Amino acid sequence: MSEAEYLVPCEDAQSEFVEKRSRFIGHIFRVEDEGQARACIEQVKKKHYDARHNCWCYLLREGGIVRYSDDGEPQGTAGQPMLEVFRREGVLNVCCVVTRYFGGILLGAGGLTRAYAKSAKDALDAAGVSRMRPWTLLRVPCTYPLFERLKLLLAAQGAQIEDTEYGEGITIRAAIPKKNAASFHAQFTELSLGALRAEETGEVFRPGARESAK
Repeated sequence: MSEAEYLVPCEDAQSEFVEKRSRFIGHIFRVEDEGQARACIEQVKKKHYDARHNCWCYLLREGGIVRYSDDGEPQGTAGQPMLEVFRREGVLNVCCVVTRYFGGILLGAGGLTRAYAKSAKDALDAAGVSRMRPWTLLRVPCTYPLFERLKLLLAAQGAQIEDTEYGEGITIRAAIPKKNAASFHAQFTELSLGALRAEETGEVFRPGARESAK
């Protein structure tokens, strides 16, 4: 992955499992700054005010900010194991809160570490990840006979069609990963036998389609 690309949670998500009668609920959020992260943590704490523990962590790309809390669990058994899940997966701009309703049976330090890491990973799997990267915006003219082949070409290059206008011809507005733009232009020229040319109308930095976590 290039420095210009990084992974973020695709969406907010939740997971849940029970370990020795303790109920673990994992919550995951995509956040942009500490204010958003803190708001997400408070939201979960308010919802699960009656839980024994609401442990949390967040990692932000801007400034390399990393924070975590064991919220009353033995030191090193909750926040850090959760944090390591996201470091291992290479996910940034993420906030995770794991709520534990104590079931009366002690899990021990090793059991807690495994449970909190599992809860964070399960929540991340539920959310999926998206790759933040630069995208080139395209305006692509097309004839009706070439339309289906053009759509296949765009899909093969990882492009996302955002709008299609129909008239005497067809005009597609799409976004394509910047690194694939040159290849698309060359293949489109070949497809249209040099008769058509795509216009680049701008550039944006945003997440792509949902991917599975590792």
